Amino acid sequence: MIGFYNSFLILLVLSYSFAFELKRINLSNKFLQRETSLSAKLESLTIVGELQPLSNNLLVKVKEIAGSTTGGIYIPDNAKERPTEGSIIAAGPGRVHPETGFQLDIAVKVGDSVLYGKYDGSELKYNDADHQLIKDDDVLLKYVGEKATLENVHCVKDQVLVKLPAKEQANASGLIISTPGNKEKKRDTGVVAKIGPGRQAGNGVYQTIQVEPGDNVKFREFAGTEVKLDGQEYLVIRAYDIIAKWKTA
Repeated sequence: MIGFYNSFLILLVLSYSFAFELKRINLSNKFLQRETSLSAKLESLTIVGELQPLSNNLLVKVKEIAGSTTGGIYIPDNAKERPTEGSIIAAGPGRVHPETGFQLDIAVKVGDSVLYGKYDGSELKYNDADHQLIKDDDVLLKYVGEKATLENVHCVKDQVLVKLPAKEQANASGLIISTPGNKEKKRDTGVVAKIGPGRQAGNGVYQTIQVEPGDNVKFREFAGTEVKLDGQEYLVIRAYDIIAKWKTA
């Protein structure tokens, strides 16, 4: 009887020990899974947590560029200003004004799609995908949707979207290319299509843009970045580069 009781005690102890070890292994696996889920890959490094932009910096996942076509390709005169698209996956809290200490608003939010200059910011591989770290000042236009159209784009800060007049020189395929010997004067007039909310002053107040949609404007000849929306050529330009405006009947 005593032998049976001792054997029962041994089995009971072993079962408790097995259950405790099994629970410890499960907790360990859950901890490892949690650690893995909180890690990310930056270039060749594995980092703990996600990459967090600072100040007014934005982390943009670059949109893959579609293959070239025989028509509809648009190459601005200055190839360095060819816009690039992507979606915002992380944003800093905003830049602090150096004189007032006021934290300025970020012009975009996570989930927005944006157009920005091709050579703006810094390239990086994040989670094995192409990303770009840019300033919110680098954003030309923002939109929500699969494709930027005149209807869904919005200007940020003091950006102004100007519809350009038809360009006289274009070849049959639709390409617009500037050649070294081309002395043609760049277009410096157009019609305002959309405006941003204005640039934020050091006290947080948004400054009024002095033009409105429908205004005819003249701007500095080499200012802004050309974009194409719905087959029409536009210029994204800072309000301070617009030097005159007028109305037409």
